[in-house]
Parts: sequence; structure tokens; C-alpha cells
Amino acid sequence: MACGVHDNLPEPEIVSVNGIEIPRDIIAREVQHHPAPKAIEAWQSAARALAIRELLLQQARCLKIVPAPHSEESGPQETDEEALIQGLIEREVATPDPDDAACRRYYEQNKRRFRSPPIYAATHILFSVRQDDPEGYAKTQALAQSVLAELKQNPERFEELAREHSACPSAAQGGALGQISVGQTTPEFEKALEALAPGAMTEVPMETPYGLHIIRLDDKVEGKDLPFDLVADHIAGYLRENVTHRATAQYIARLVSSAEIAGIDLAGAEAHQVS
Repeated sequence: MACGVHDNLPEPEIVSVNGIEIPRDIIAREVQHHPAPKAIEAWQSAARALAIRELLLQQARCLKIVPAPHSEESGPQETDEEALIQGLIEREVATPDPDDAACRRYYEQNKRRFRSPPIYAATHILFSVRQDDPEGYAKTQALAQSVLAELKQNPERFEELAREHSACPSAAQGGALGQISVGQTTPEFEKALEALAPGAMTEVPMETPYGLHIIRLDDKVEGKDLPFDLVADHIAGYLRENVTHRATAQYIARLVSSAEIAGIDLAGAEAHQVS
């Protein structure tokens, strides 16, 4: 949200929680954390988040919870209000740890998520181009196609032509990139690697933000399923977070149902709206 955008909004209703008003200027400052297509939607989202926060703070104080802020050496210290809300959630929201059976069930149902990525060994020739130079782009494209035609006739010249033409530092190694895994190259380059069989070369010069490439896949080691014991802690943490989120949302819904909320509709409010 741009600074001052709330000034163009129609005057909203006064937002209050159990008679405690949330000032308009506080909501206006919160708006920046709730981007939305329309200014009114951002305003409403900010007002809901602050109303839920106020509701939780009131409940924490009612239960006489004592804040115990946590601090990290490398990060900001938790405020008393943040600590109050966290203390309330820890006390009032039951979140049992997922058992081994639940973790194994999730593992079996989502095995594709727990697989090591494939590893590629590839060699390439990079022709640097600029999109804003049509004439230069056409010349470079013609050169890349000429080099590719030569390689189709004489594939043994790949390293030689990479040293001669490639704009990549790998030219010094004949275009060899070494071992490459998922996420280490551009999506376009990675897609090209996935489509090649070991020993094969791209049929046409392939474009990425860096330029035009001729790619040869030298080898590929397929990914393997990761054993359950290696990912069990990760799965348990993921399931625990989901359970906590759902339980917190249900707890908030119960508080909302018995509170007097004015100026904003909190029906269906989610736990992640707490700021």
C-alpha cells in the first residue's frame, strides 16, 4: 500500500472489541502489512488482524498471563504483547505432537516430496545477446545456429567450439559446468536438461536471460526416495504446525463468538491474521 492511500477511503465504522476502540490511525499504519487489490480490502484485513490481536490480549490479561519475551542475539526482542499472545496460545490451545503412525502415513502419501533431486553433468556454449538490440540478436542467433549445425556434423568439436565462442567462464573448461542440481540454473536451462538423454544435445539454440545456449547432457544421476528416518523430524514439524494453526483458528473463533465486536466482521477469521 502506498503511503497515504487510506486518506482516500470513505470514513469507516469505529472498530471496537468488547468496548475497546481500535483507533483509525493504528489501523492505517497496519494497512501496509496487508497488501490487497483494493484499498478497502487492505483496510478491512488490517482491521480484522488488529481486532483479533486485541481480543487475544484481552483474554490473556483476563487469565493473568505473565509475559515472558524471548530474545534472539541476531534478531529483535519479542514485545510484551507478542509474548502475552504466545503465552495465551501455549496455555489454551492444545497441540499434541503427531505420532509415528501419522508421520509415516503422510510420508507414504507424499513420497514425491521426499525425493533427492537428479544430478546432471552438462556442457554448454553460451552466446551472449541483448533483447533490445534486434540486429545484434539476429547476428548472434545466426552464429549460434551455424555452430550448432557444425556440432551436429562433428560433435567431437564441442569443447573446441566452446573455448572459441562461449561467453561463459566455463569456456576455459571447454564449456563443462560440472555437476548441476535442481535450482542451480535458470528454469529454462533446467527444463532443457530434463528433456535430454545422456549424450544428447539441444536441437536448437535455447534461450535464457543470459543468452542463447547449446547444451549437451553428459550424464544424469536420477534422484532417489529419501528414507523415512531422514525426513521424520521435518514431517513431524510440518504436521505440528498445521495442527497448531487449525487449533488456534478454532480457539479464536470461540473467542469471537462470545465477544462484542463492532465495525468489522470477524466471521471465519483465521489464526494467521494475528499480527
